[in-house]
Amino acid sequence: MDRELRLLFKKHTGKEATDISELSSSGSNRRYFRLKNEAVSLIGVIGTSADENRAFCEMAKHFKAQRINVPEVYLRSDDWLFYIQQDLGNTILFDLIQKGRLTRAFSQDEKRILRKTIQMLPLIQFKGAEGLNFDICFPQPEFNNRSILWDLNYFKYCFLKSTGIDFQENRLEDDFTAMSKILLRDESNTFMYRDFQSRNVMIKDDEPYFIDFQGGRKGPFYYDLASFLWQAKANFTNDLREQLINDYVESLKQFTNISEKDFRNQLRHFVLFRSLQVLGAYGFRGYFEKKPHFIQSVPFAIDNLRNLLIDGYDEYPYLCQILHELTMLKQFSDDINKHSLEVSVYSFAYKKGIPNDASGNGGGYVFDCRAINNPGKYEHFNHFNGLDEPVIEFLEDDGEIITFLENVYKIVDSSVKCYIDRQFTHLMVGFGCTGGQHRSVYAAQHLAEHLNKKFGVKIKLIHREQNIEQIFDAKHK
Repeated sequence: MDRELRLLFKKHTGKEATDISELSSSGSNRRYFRLKNEAVSLIGVIGTSADENRAFCEMAKHFKAQRINVPEVYLRSDDWLFYIQQDLGNTILFDLIQKGRLTRAFSQDEKRILRKTIQMLPLIQFKGAEGLNFDICFPQPEFNNRSILWDLNYFKYCFLKSTGIDFQENRLEDDFTAMSKILLRDESNTFMYRDFQSRNVMIKDDEPYFIDFQGGRKGPFYYDLASFLWQAKANFTNDLREQLINDYVESLKQFTNISEKDFRNQLRHFVLFRSLQVLGAYGFRGYFEKKPHFIQSVPFAIDNLRNLLIDGYDEYPYLCQILHELTMLKQFSDDINKHSLEVSVYSFAYKKGIPNDASGNGGGYVFDCRAINNPGKYEHFNHFNGLDEPVIEFLEDDGEIITFLENVYKIVDSSVKCYIDRQFTHLMVGFGCTGGQHRSVYAAQHLAEHLNKKFGVKIKLIHREQNIEQIFDAKHK
């Protein structure tokens, strides 16, 4: 089949291709080849759909004229099934940020190129739409109620049903209809990339170039931002995602006036919709077509969904009920529990030594409570510990321990947030006092309750000298 590509190469360059090698195409049905001779290197594409190829070639030509970074298409076959385009090299943004994706500790260079990419997105959405004939888009020219329901049913039939969850189809369809109305409430004449993600951005000479936009159409700009920032394997931290949203909004203001509050409210609906659409694609490509890349991405997409449901969507009560049930299925909850943070909190007496870290990480924070006014000086408190009301009243009366804990919360909260973002699995915090009975017990108990309530993480609380242990289970909201 590469004969046609060789002919196009020769027609464009005037010389034979001396080397041809097939490139990885991930989940695409198109096949990509690098054709080279001593002077030039080009990318050849073999597609199965003439209409899809026509959409890409025509849009690429239009975007190039708008000075948007896309590969230039040089020649195509008469039947539109073969074409050759500019070779942008081998650097895919997804691979360039690999270290950050794996560790969730993105370097300054990784953040810089991500910010540069997201700042360019409004350009293709707005300038790309100017003068574009949307009739060339494939399989349809615009994002509408029909396409929304296609994608939601894609999720329902290709993913949800495969899990075995029992649901009432009519109630689910009611929420699908409600979602469609919300997604379409803002009229838009912009170009919707549809599959804007780090796998579809190439970096050449430190500049982002957009590829694989053949599924684009007229539609709202929220979709692409949701697609990029909540890409299943991108693994962005919340702080980085927030920074990229801010960068996008600032760039967006060059093209349109927006209310940031309304923007963020509408964006969250597109994030949920895109998450469901992606799960539908993973279900079809992974479970039915048996492509491992998509199966491996499912746990990441489920984790995204789980985080979205923390704040919930009152607009879709039954859908959220089913999605909660979905995220708690054993095959998904077991996987995420392997990467969930557990915090061990100890109270102890210094004279008996600092507790060992059973996780093997070598220990963590140790806070000294001995500067706090000590109930142990008074015989009245000998038979009580820091969990008992008389001791609690004594410690809180002068406020010393409250101020102490406020400072502890700031320090430990920062670490817990970072540990969750980087998917670390264990943190240890210890509180020591003279006897491990009053001040340290009070402090450890309050920190455990605070972390469980604020972050929903599992807490293992051990009051060592009191021989008391308590487990606070993780809260999957």
